[in-house]
Amino acid sequence: MSQPHTLVVNGETVEVDAITMAGMPSLATVLRERLGLTAAKVACGRGECGACTVLVGGRPVMGCITPALLVREPVETSEGLAAESADVRACFADTGAFQCGFCTPGQVVHATALLRAGLPPGEEERHAHVRHALSGNICRCTGYQAIVESVCTVADAREAVSAS
Repeated sequence: MSQPHTLVVNGETVEVDAITMAGMPSLATVLRERLGLTAAKVACGRGECGACTVLVGGRPVMGCITPALLVREPVETSEGLAAESADVRACFADTGAFQCGFCTPGQVVHATALLRAGLPPGEEERHAHVRHALSGNICRCTGYQAIVESVCTVADAREAVSAS
């Protein structure tokens, strides 16, 4: 027997079976296997690597450890943030901020939340803030510097546009 659960994912209301005979699936499982939104990767399955990061109510969460049945706020995935994060993805590409690409959707989703919230003033403070905030998103390829630089570069560019 299954129990239906309503989610709002990328602005669309969907009904999913949130409890099945196999148990209660994670948000990442529902997004990937039931809704076909595969950008959020399930790597560690323990909420330690950040590859499954999505926004719930505008906050980054690890989809692999978030029970879908407990989600009540709107969910935004990398697919749903594609237009808003286009400049982030372009900057990542321009600076070599990703290599294999496995962690990239989680990094971009988390960076989008950071940019929405705004970064502190001052280059050193910005870099420290971004580095700390993204520390839960593991990247085994880049060493993080290009990722941090990209997020700060996009923040600077967005601020310049809004100031003009």
